Amino acid sequence: MNWMISQTADGAAAWKAIWVPLVAWFIAQALKVLINFVRKKQFNLSLMWSPGGMPSAHSALMCALATTVGLMYGFDSPLFAISLAVAFIVMYDAAGVRRTVGYQSTMLNKMLDELFKGDKEFSQRLAEIIGHTKWEVFAGAMLGIVLGIVFTWPWA
Repeated sequence: MNWMISQTADGAAAWKAIWVPLVAWFIAQALKVLINFVRKKQFNLSLMWSPGGMPSAHSALMCALATTVGLMYGFDSPLFAISLAVAFIVMYDAAGVRRTVGYQSTMLNKMLDELFKGDKEFSQRLAEIIGHTKWEVFAGAMLGIVLGIVFTWPWA
């Protein structure tokens, strides 16, 4: 309970656990647009709101949260333990379950193309880029940790 009292006295510090992860998410999503522009020479602003791609914005958000909470409340606090556990779950999901769903979507779309050519009832396609590679998750995690440190360290 002491941490609640100390943080409500300093309103700006209490909000760091919210705005630092959101800034990390925004930067990760903006990097997707920039990376796509460099690779494909296309400016696609819709990537700001799309799942999948480099870097993982989910990983950046959760690692920024865990880092911020650890620096604010201590790396031995229950809040940090919860933040870290949820970050691992989100990153596992992004690289595991959601990545597998993306592969399955690709296969189902190919099957629909072959079985129902020209049938308008089956013209809708599943999203194929849903999850992340392990490198995309790692890059997002590193981005989140670095931004968490930069914005939360005692000098910030």
